[in-house]
Amino acid sequence: MTRPTGNARFRAARQAAGYRTQQELVDALASRGLHIGLRQARRYEGENPPLPNPDVRQALVTLLGRPLDELGFNVPPGTGPQATKSLIAPANRGPLRSPSAPQPATAGADFLAVTRAHRRLYWTVAPAILHPAVAAHATLGGQLLDATTGRTRQTLAAALGESWLLAGRIEFFDLREPDRAGDTWVRALQAAGEADDALLGAAILAHMAFIPGWVGQRPAATERMVAARTYARRGQASGHFVAWLDAVEAECATRCGDTRAALNLIAHGETVVEDIASPTPEWMDWFSPIRLAAFKGHTQLVAGHLPQARETLLHVLDELPGDADKQRTVILGDLGAVEAAAGRPADAAQYALRALELLETHWYATGLERVREVRRALGPWEHEQYVRDLDDRLYGWGAVVSALAC
Repeated sequence: MTRPTGNARFRAARQAAGYRTQQELVDALASRGLHIGLRQARRYEGENPPLPNPDVRQALVTLLGRPLDELGFNVPPGTGPQATKSLIAPANRGPLRSPSAPQPATAGADFLAVTRAHRRLYWTVAPAILHPAVAAHATLGGQLLDATTGRTRQTLAAALGESWLLAGRIEFFDLREPDRAGDTWVRALQAAGEADDALLGAAILAHMAFIPGWVGQRPAATERMVAARTYARRGQASGHFVAWLDAVEAECATRCGDTRAALNLIAHGETVVEDIASPTPEWMDWFSPIRLAAFKGHTQLVAGHLPQARETLLHVLDELPGDADKQRTVILGDLGAVEAAAGRPADAAQYALRALELLETHWYATGLERVREVRRALGPWEHEQYVRDLDDRLYGWGAVVSALAC
């Protein structure tokens, strides 16, 4: 038997909304003139939480950005619209759960099999095609969850968390929809809480750090990384997992202008990345020592260490596996940026063109973002033929809409 987790949905939503402790949420309610006390807040996160009074319901929906029935409360019919409707714009939440017949013991394994297939397909299937299937699969899992118990429920909940994590990865990295990804990752965190899977929770929280990190909001990114590392310790993460956390935090620090801290984090990651004394989850297929080097090359580029960045990125380009064309577009873009910064614009344009060729068959918004950074760096040479050739490819009929949308 698994140990009780209480109202994991409420706890996950509180943490995702930025309230690190129950007391912080109590204080936020008090600022709205609602005084519930810490004891009551603890009851909301316990087993069989009591339904809040109407004013508190409305405030919780607003503060946590989730409908009340998605916060783990049993909402009876006729409670009122404020109890079941979020005040934020819906973002692929899927239908509310409806009663399901009890599912057999095989339901968890069956659902997980499809989740695993989606995980493998991510590297080769166009995101616009794969995302609807992943989201529909996750919606199905949410509807099945209440119709399972025991180990079947735990297996299903963990697979559901992974499915929502994958949907959010597509939204954030492939489609560049960070707000939508944030909403999706809250759902992933709630499912991980249902499964009591600390490592999955750590992975989701670290992904959530990307959202503020990519726009320079260092404190918010740091808070989420602290939470991610806490869950990683709880789940006895391997050194390999810790190295990925170092890489994520380094990426956030780089985008916030602190390349020294980022390089220190990557240096630490390099010392532990080969440590697999504890098993690394099978779903963590997005990281390896060579991908840590990719993070390093980008940080070296931003720090202005151009010879080192060139050497690192060329090594990564040679060592990436055959199915890593999405990552390859990013590396080619970074190499183009290195050459532009080094005053070698023709070489920069060639790297950008190679990235665009890959993007035609393996779309990746993050890769396009890197190409566009190269093109901006080539501004002083925009009348040269090699830059015009790049523009012809970048703004062809097939690419211009996608380019301008990102």
